[in-house]
Amino acid sequence: MKSIVVENETFKYFIKFKKIKKAVKSIARQMNNDIGKDKETIFIGILNGSFIFASDLIRHIKFSVKIDFIRVSSYKGYKSAGEINEIYGLTEDIKNKCVIIIEDIIDSGLTMKNIFDTILRQNPASVKVASLFVKPASLKENIKIDYKGFDVPDKFIIGYGLDYNGFGRNLKDVYILDN
Repeated sequence: MKSIVVENETFKYFIKFKKIKKAVKSIARQMNNDIGKDKETIFIGILNGSFIFASDLIRHIKFSVKIDFIRVSSYKGYKSAGEINEIYGLTEDIKNKCVIIIEDIIDSGLTMKNIFDTILRQNPASVKVASLFVKPASLKENIKIDYKGFDVPDKFIIGYGLDYNGFGRNLKDVYILDN
């Protein structure tokens, strides 16, 4: 099994890109079946990590959809800082629209809970959550995840948009911290 070093940390090979592509297509298929073509739908991608997942996902969506992004931060290194900082907000009006929040990974759920509650205050018709990766052992908030790709262990992962101190997002495959 190959490993890589990023910022003096060693990560070992974890999930192949081929398997990720299959999961993204499966999530899109579920969305295509669930979301009516007559509903105005907006994807809200959570930057920076979700941009690759959102980009690949939207290519498989068969209904009309807009995409917007918000940027939040809750990590320092490979530990959650425990506080959420909204850096950049929505530009689209989401009132009475079907909203799907697109996240790369849900860890403790604190960030997603904050985002979900913020979006609900803007009176959308509905809100759903899609996350490519979920750490069930780390969840501290009871969050309904409508679309999910993989359950992963409570270890730090990088690649396919996920980073360690800003590095590793460009990796096609996903790697897990080797410690």
